[in-house]
Formats: sequence, structure tokens, C-alpha cells
Amino acid sequence: MSKLHIKKGDTVYVNAGEDKGKTGRVLRVLVKDNRAVVEGINMVSKHTKPNAKNPQGGIVKMEAPIHISNLNVLDPKSNKPTRIGRKRNEAGVLVRYSKKSGEEIK
Repeated sequence: MSKLHIKKGDTVYVNAGEDKGKTGRVLRVLVKDNRAVVEGINMVSKHTKPNAKNPQGGIVKMEAPIHISNLNVLDPKSNKPTRIGRKRNEAGVLVRYSKKSGEEIK
């Protein structure tokens, strides 16, 4: 299985779909489905029954997963969407870097 260009905690730009042009932080990555849950992106209404956490029940707004092909990581230097590459740093550790600026991504 190939590695994904997105990790939990990354700030990403949405380049397709209803929320095109918005940015958000990745909350969760679903590797098996090639999807990610992004804060404030792809909001859906979920109907919930009353339970201990939500005694009233009702309609709850929550983020739904979005396909990772519709996401681009933001360049740490210019804060614009960029593609991701992988290379070994001085310590010999494989790191992700921005193809636009060449800057290492955390």
C-alpha cells in the first residue's frame, strides 16, 4: 500500500467540491478509504437519538470524510497549496517537502 501525502494535523486546501477554496486542519485520516476528515469542511447533518452525551437528541452538524485527491497541503513558506515530495534529510530520515518552495514539512 502506498503512503499518503496527508497526515493528521496538516493544514490543507480543498481544491474540488462544495467547499472548494477553503482551508482546514486534518482531524483524522482514513487510510483504507483514501479519505480525510478536515475541520469545518464537508459538513453534514446527522440525526441522533437521545443518549447520555446528548440527552435531547436532534440534528447534529459534523464533518464527513473527503477524498484526499481533493486536498493539497499548504506550503509552510507561502501558505499556498503545493504538491508533496519525499527525500532523505541530513540525518538520513525520510521527510516530506514542499515541491513549490523546497521547504521541509514538519
